[in-house]
Amino acid sequence: MLREVDPEIATLIQAEEHRQARKLRMIASENDVSAAVLEATGSVLTNKYSEGYPGKRYYEGQQVIDQVELLAQDRAKALFGVDHANVQPYSGSPANLAVYLAFLQPGDTVMGMSLPMGGHLTHGWSVSATGRWFRSVQYEVRKDTGRVDMDDVRALALAERPKVIFCGGTAIPRTIDFPAFADIAREVDALLVADIAHIAGLVAGGAHPSPVGHAPVITTTTHKTLRGPRGAMILTDAAHAKAIDRAVFPGLQGGPHNHTTAAIAVALKEASQPEFRDYAHMIVKNAQALAEALLERGFDLVSGGTDNHLVLIDLTSKLIGGKPAAQALDRAGIELNYNAVPFDTRKPFDPSGIRLGTPGVTTRGLRPEQMPLIADWMDRAIAAHDNDQALDLIAAEVEELLGSL
Repeated sequence: MLREVDPEIATLIQAEEHRQARKLRMIASENDVSAAVLEATGSVLTNKYSEGYPGKRYYEGQQVIDQVELLAQDRAKALFGVDHANVQPYSGSPANLAVYLAFLQPGDTVMGMSLPMGGHLTHGWSVSATGRWFRSVQYEVRKDTGRVDMDDVRALALAERPKVIFCGGTAIPRTIDFPAFADIAREVDALLVADIAHIAGLVAGGAHPSPVGHAPVITTTTHKTLRGPRGAMILTDAAHAKAIDRAVFPGLQGGPHNHTTAAIAVALKEASQPEFRDYAHMIVKNAQALAEALLERGFDLVSGGTDNHLVLIDLTSKLIGGKPAAQALDRAGIELNYNAVPFDTRKPFDPSGIRLGTPGVTTRGLRPEQMPLIADWMDRAIAAHDNDQALDLIAAEVEELLGSL
């Protein structure tokens, strides 16, 4: 039907499907959803408008939609062990904006991890609305370890007295110390918000400690390691539920995307199965095996390795910037992104590092014994970054491996 109506878009979708199939997709925030999640995402639920919440809608005809959203809520609460789940945020950034609207006034102080150190734009970084409309203070990692020093975080919190503290981020390869953050938040009377967008699937699968019981408010996307559609959730204790719901609707957005809500429900059901726990732990095993293989080939890893799904590489010693390295690797069949590293001296659009992750390749069926091969391809590609013939040869080897799975 699509090809008959719009052959150009149909051709582009087919091209993207082919591209994804023949590449090692190692962008840490990407994954492959199941056929069931994909089917729900493309369902007739996209036709229905549903401002409000189950049982309290502004439009009629919600008999089915209410059941869908309640299922998603109940599955989220059961999977993560929380009192309340709002499954309506359109994506991770609006979910974080809802936190500001619910608990802060413009000009209030918010504390988050500095973006160049691994934090997220919406944790108060200067180019974000969160950094322009609120007073933002940022903690960093130690230069000698590449890790967060909780004594430094405590000292900053005591000096600045933020109303909200964010923990979590977008390029953090180490375990987040939720109990330590919770102690600091209590000491300065701040609300602790855990942004687990990257690690939600690991938390659900028991491969990373949970923030539940430490952070009263938890935000997350529903893709990445959770392997669902592009959406978001906010998980809270009972005391913070009403404020969050009001902030999401009517505070920030109108009707939820019901087809996404259904796909989130499907992904949460999949994440509750025993095999998902195996998957989550395999993500970490693959990342650690890859990190070890990269270290053996002379790569400098931020913090020296990884505890989760993500590896952050400083390419300074390789005498190449992150952007040309990422472009060469893409031609070689290895898709990742260029990324700033802590204390980077290069510009954001041409930083010193690259970021990669193992959720997608783990979904494709790769295992730790294949990680040294990926590290070898990366080493060869970066060394031959200006040699298209050499890069195309690696891409053919990558495609051969993926075709054998």
